[in-house]
Amino acid sequence: MRQALIVFAKELNDALRDRRTLLRILLPALLMGPLLLTALSGLIASFEAQAEKREVVVEGRDNGPTLVNFIERQTYTLVGMKGATNREGYEALLRDGKATAPMLVIPKDFEAQLLRGEAPVVEVVSDSANQRASAGVGMIKGLLYAFNHERASLNLAMRGVSVDLLEPIDIQERDLASAQARATRLTSILPMFIIMAVLYGALTAALDSTAGERERGSLEPLLMNPVPHGALVAGKWGAVALLGMAVALLSSLSFVPAQWLLKSDVLQAQFSFGLPEVLAFWLLQVPLAAGLSGLLMALAIRSKSFKEAQAGSALVVTAVSLAPMVSVLNPGGEAPWYLWVPGLAQNTLMLQVLKGEALRWSQVVPGVVVGFALAAVTLAYVARSMRAAVAR
Repeated sequence: MRQALIVFAKELNDALRDRRTLLRILLPALLMGPLLLTALSGLIASFEAQAEKREVVVEGRDNGPTLVNFIERQTYTLVGMKGATNREGYEALLRDGKATAPMLVIPKDFEAQLLRGEAPVVEVVSDSANQRASAGVGMIKGLLYAFNHERASLNLAMRGVSVDLLEPIDIQERDLASAQARATRLTSILPMFIIMAVLYGALTAALDSTAGERERGSLEPLLMNPVPHGALVAGKWGAVALLGMAVALLSSLSFVPAQWLLKSDVLQAQFSFGLPEVLAFWLLQVPLAAGLSGLLMALAIRSKSFKEAQAGSALVVTAVSLAPMVSVLNPGGEAPWYLWVPGLAQNTLMLQVLKGEALRWSQVVPGVVVGFALAAVTLAYVARSMRAAVAR
């Protein structure tokens, strides 16, 4: 243990001495929270500001005074096509993303068809690729549904029929999700950034302590010392895992002050991320950092150069970055096997922390077992590779 601690201190000192590389790792970790939450809240705030304007872009306003009167009675303002002189021009703005509101198109014979008891076709023009414009489609459709309901009620009332016939059942919506759980729909991307912080925090140190030393010619002299190879590997692994955990901690802490920069009142009220969440996030990364550090070292120990080791580690980076996407692409909800996959397990558990749900030991133990088992297997392989290098 004493020899392993000596190697650990040496590797940690080497990693901290390379300040340029260290800054490239730490600065993104510190800026991650403020930049991500600011961008997310800015997008939501723009949607909220657009909804607060209560404006409806309309073409053919003079064609439907009945519909226009109804919309204005709902305290909405009808405006023209800003930046365009005709319908085709506004559609081009929607496709280019320059228009931020959908368009309501009222046909010329709207009133005539309405009087004849026919159903005039009213278009809501938008572009699903334009997120800001498509966000207003639901509002306009809600107004049109309400107009339909009012017209139907008036027609029945004129014929002496109770309007209650239109609503044979009373529908009441009850949302079981807490405020934190509702906010998770918007902040579910945060755990993935923490996982990537662990990976990139350990990546450089893992490659430098193995392939980097081999390339510099300092690995073989180190192996010639009368020190058990297990102690050398344990010391190097401890420094790599600690750096990964340090970057993860900084990334988690960056989300605490980032909450002060939130522009969206809704997100600010629902999103709660304090020191308990930081501690939970950090502890959940321990088995991931242990397993990834060993795996990266195992892949790099056989490489002859740092560049070759970087190419070999690309597979690990890709696999870890894609693992959280499994839960997004699976519509069936969380499966028990998620907890046995490194990266995916941490993403699943961190989402539960964001929702404010308590974690059970049965959920945490699989990730711990897999993480440290992966570390044990890969470190044994690294030690064996070092012994083989000495024998040669």
